[in-house]
This record gives sequence, structure tokens and C-alpha cells, in this order.
Amino acid sequence: MSYRLVIPARFASTRLPGKPLADVGGRPMIARVVERARRSQATSVVVATDHQPVLAAASQAGAEAVMTRRDHASGADRVMEVVASAGWSDDNIVVNVQGDEPLIPPAAIDQVAALARRASAWAERPCEVATLCEPIAEWAEVFDPNIVKVVADNLGRALYFSRAPLPWRRADFPTGGAARPPSASPSASGWRRHVGVYAYTVGALREFVGWAPGRLEQVEALEQLRFLEHGRGIAVAEAITPVPGGVDTPADLERVRTAWAERDEH
Repeated sequence: MSYRLVIPARFASTRLPGKPLADVGGRPMIARVVERARRSQATSVVVATDHQPVLAAASQAGAEAVMTRRDHASGADRVMEVVASAGWSDDNIVVNVQGDEPLIPPAAIDQVAALARRASAWAERPCEVATLCEPIAEWAEVFDPNIVKVVADNLGRALYFSRAPLPWRRADFPTGGAARPPSASPSASGWRRHVGVYAYTVGALREFVGWAPGRLEQVEALEQLRFLEHGRGIAVAEAITPVPGGVDTPADLERVRTAWAERDEH
């Protein structure tokens, strides 16, 4: 299967400035992401950044590196600048792997690309966008707004994404409180964490960047809701392998560094 992979890497992150260059196991984070991406089946790996040292680190790691504008509102906009410059056709599949995912499994990257290709050809309500999810194992994550939840229909199409506990089990929390979780595990109760890796056709991405941010997108601060608000389906599948969370905060960075160190010890 042929697909292309673009890694948007903005230097001035709000919660963790300069994170593409943060040290992870002795190398810049962006280099670790490139390492994972190059182990996928992608025909090309491009890093799209707005910062010269990030560009240099990505090039040294073996990726094609492209300097993009600094004023992009989202990673998808940055990916689209690369796509437009390269002139890729609308039926090409592009995978967007964020530049803060140094532990993402290559198998998950290939999985989401394959899902996008299949879903774009579905006979009934095809989807030109695909993403992944996985069970939530800890109750703290259910109520953590940084852990995005997703619910899907019986055909594997996303119904909604939210930072709130979704779905809300009324029988378990009749008063609306979160102090006493039920005895069953979150995964048994149906909560799924959205894994923030996307695959889309170039045509779908082109449409996305042409739309203004939607009302729900702005309420939740979740750009994927823009597709749903415009009636475009998003195919969702459970990841075939566990996908560690990315890096948004200093605490996330320490978690990833610890995981990397433990990996090196085995």
C-alpha cells in the first residue's frame, strides 16, 4: 500500500515551548519521531516545521525537512502546505503523525493508512479520513480533559469526540459526580481514548483547511470535529498495538523519558 507521511513540528508549543528539540534518550524528540516513521511502510517521510534547528535535526535523522509558515492554526494546515507545494493528487493518502509522538508504533501508522484507503472505498457512506482509538484502562483518564474520548457507531464511524467522559454512564454516576467510580474497569464500560494520528485523502485535507473552524471544534478545542460538523465521516478502529500518549506537558515529557530509559534497559 502506498501512502505518504508528514510530521508537523511547531517549535513554539504553548505548554512546552521548544518540545521538538527536547532530549529523549540522547536525541531530539523530532529525531525519535522520524525514527519511528521511517520504520513504517510510508513511501516518504516529510517533517514540516517553522524552526531552523528543528529542520536540521529532522534532516540529520533521515527525513525530508521542509520549512513552513509560522502562522498555521493547526498541524493539518502545516501538512497541507507541504501537500500543496509537492502537488500531490487528491486521491493520495497522507498520514499526519504529530511531532510529539516519539513512541508511536510503526504498525499503528500503517494501520491507519490502510484504514483510510479501505474506508474511502466503502460502498455505503465512505470516509476519506481515518484515525485510531484504544481502551481507557484508568479511571483518572476518563475524567482527564487532556485524554480525548471517542464514540463510534456499529460500522466504525466516529459519532463524536470530547474531552468530557463520553459516553456518560448514568447508572454509575447518577448525581453527576466522579468521586465514586463503578467497580468495573473503564475499558469494560466502553470508554475509548482517541489516538491522535490521522490518515486522509489529499482531497479531504484540502476541504478541511478551506473550512472555518466550527462551533463544536472551538468549544472542545478539537480540530477533528470540523470534519463531523461538515458531515464528513471519520473511520475509527481500535489500534492493533498499544499506542503510548504523546508529549503535551513537562509531565508527559518525563513519562516518555522514563519509558525510553526502561526500553533501553531491556
